[in-house]
Amino acid sequence: MADRAIHLHDPIFDTAVDSAAIARSLAAALKNEKCDLIFTGLQSDDYGFAQVGLILAEHLALPSATIVMEVQPEEGSVRVKRELESGWFQWVRLPMPALLTIQSGINQLRYATLKGIMAAKKKEIREVKAADLGLTADDLKPSQIIERAYLPEKTKRTEFIEGKPAEAAAKLVEKLRFDARVI
Repeated sequence: MADRAIHLHDPIFDTAVDSAAIARSLAAALKNEKCDLIFTGLQSDDYGFAQVGLILAEHLALPSATIVMEVQPEEGSVRVKRELESGWFQWVRLPMPALLTIQSGINQLRYATLKGIMAAKKKEIREVKAADLGLTADDLKPSQIIERAYLPEKTKRTEFIEGKPAEAAAKLVEKLRFDARVI
């Protein structure tokens, strides 16, 4: 349960649309906080690039782990299970404070009770403007610009090569060499 919240609320933050600018904004807001753990989503408001958490950890000089599937707190550290490629997992121990980017589905969704909703209404939500953090429009300029996005054209063509194995292999090599130009 959270004790309080910080709401970055300023029109200037609407221009922070790339991973680096978002991370700079969050780092400025969190640099004086005494957090044991900072959790970010894996792919949040950065067009699915999954970079905000990593850049934020770098700005705050915190150890970090990505694609976290499970968290086990320990004395002065945290043990996390990370998802790797091809269904593999890795257990890592990080000293605290640390930053974790969380994979979706890590926990079962819990709904707030009426008592919890009433308690949340009494929690502090500190609204922070860019000027409060010493940020200007130049500080939050995007370092990348997406000029266009489009679906790739389908150029895949399936062709069956028939015949005896030796003949089929020769035809395949010929197609790979002259048509596909991969050998």
